[in-house]
Amino acid sequence: MVGLSFGNLAAVPLTRAEAVAFIERHHRHHKPAQGDKFRFGCLAGGELVGAIQVGRPVNRILDDGGILEVTRLCTDGTANVCSFLYARAAKIARLMGYRRIITYILDSEQGASLRAAGWRKEADVAGRSWSCASRERNTAAPTCDKQRWGKELNGP
Repeated sequence: MVGLSFGNLAAVPLTRAEAVAFIERHHRHHKPAQGDKFRFGCLAGGELVGAIQVGRPVNRILDDGGILEVTRLCTDGTANVCSFLYARAAKIARLMGYRRIITYILDSEQGASLRAAGWRKEADVAGRSWSCASRERNTAAPTCDKQRWGKELNGP
């Protein structure tokens, strides 16, 4: 695979099947996202060490056509891969004409990779289940409190 490089890390396109396989193997608490607008991976030393899926915001109120959401990001633990993927996702979204990109992390996480990629914490979000009386759902996803992080994409 050939990709855009930064130091020893390189961005590389992934098929949906490749991204799903990586996320299923490595993500701590989520299955792959159902769909996405785009996805790509990160290579280090010729090996796939990270994958990201970017799609429409899950929160319908935020889904105004100008915002994208990182719905999945995972790595094998290689240093700097998270911030590399967040930074590249924001750059791609900006080049596609989006004005903002967001993601959610668990409240127990520090957000160091997001800060390193130039993102800012926007809000604390109370955890809850997506299941309700009118539409019951089973999920293995955490229902704990989360943090929403974002990055404005206007400008160079």
